[in-house]
Amino acid sequence: MSQPSVILATAGYDHTIKFWEAKSGRCYRTLQFPDSQVNRLEITPDKRFLAAAGNPHIRLFDVNSNTPQPVLSYDSHVNNVMAVGFQCDGNWMYSGSEDGTIKIWDLRAATCQREYVSRAAVNTVVLHPNQTELISGDQNGNIRVWDLTANSCSCELVPEVATAVRSLTVMWDGSMVVAANNRGTCYVWRLLKGTQTMTYFEPLHKLQAHDGYILKCLLSPEFCDPNRYLATASSDHTVKVWNVDGFTLERVLTGHQRWVWDCVFSVDGAYLITASSDNTAKLWSMSTGEAIKTYLGHNKAVLCCALHDGAESSPS
Repeated sequence: MSQPSVILATAGYDHTIKFWEAKSGRCYRTLQFPDSQVNRLEITPDKRFLAAAGNPHIRLFDVNSNTPQPVLSYDSHVNNVMAVGFQCDGNWMYSGSEDGTIKIWDLRAATCQREYVSRAAVNTVVLHPNQTELISGDQNGNIRVWDLTANSCSCELVPEVATAVRSLTVMWDGSMVVAANNRGTCYVWRLLKGTQTMTYFEPLHKLQAHDGYILKCLLSPEFCDPNRYLATASSDHTVKVWNVDGFTLERVLTGHQRWVWDCVFSVDGAYLITASSDNTAKLWSMSTGEAIKTYLGHNKAVLCCALHDGAESSPS
């Protein structure tokens, strides 16, 4: 099976993972995920594998084969896995779960190498571009930085007491982090490097982005520069796109009929893919704010989407 240059996948409550031709909207492969709904999808940097996070398992599928079974399974979480991602050369995977833990996995051996305890359900985990710090957000409103070199929590902050942090995103150059919460607020910090490896947060902005929940916040990728955007997906059925320079509203993406759970930028920031409870995913033009393709095929809510349209980053 030849590898498509653009890998686009969606999943959710119908227990399936679907792969799509981004331009035509045709679904060319459907995988079954019988255990549970799929909460999160992530594609490995080399485009070879897709991780699907469910309840409580993470399954790794081969992108380039027709094999319906997962290649590997990661099994030590005991509740919904809400976050999954990869180190830049694909050697290890991280995950965060409603069981209150953040785990680091050896990708090939499928073994848990480390575990950090957050003491509350973990909703979101991101890897700092320096590849040595994980940042987590939990249901109690805590944000924690986990220093992988020191193997400890190096920083804790609570932007709004008892308000769940739903999503975190870090600028590609490590200069900024945004946390989105259940009250529709985004907290923005500058990230300053201390004398040690730990990251210091300097408050930069508080953005009241939506009246409903923010389910996903995402900063634009490197090749979008010099334009820098923040996308916020919400229970109010919209995605808003903000210019990071002043946090002015650039676009409101309207067209979904229900909650928008997830979004992902194309590698150049020219397009955005969104996933919604209206059973669809959509492709949006960032320049016009128009939906240019709707991906139809799921028969229940679509909770997550993954896109890899850049060059494969080979292990160094």
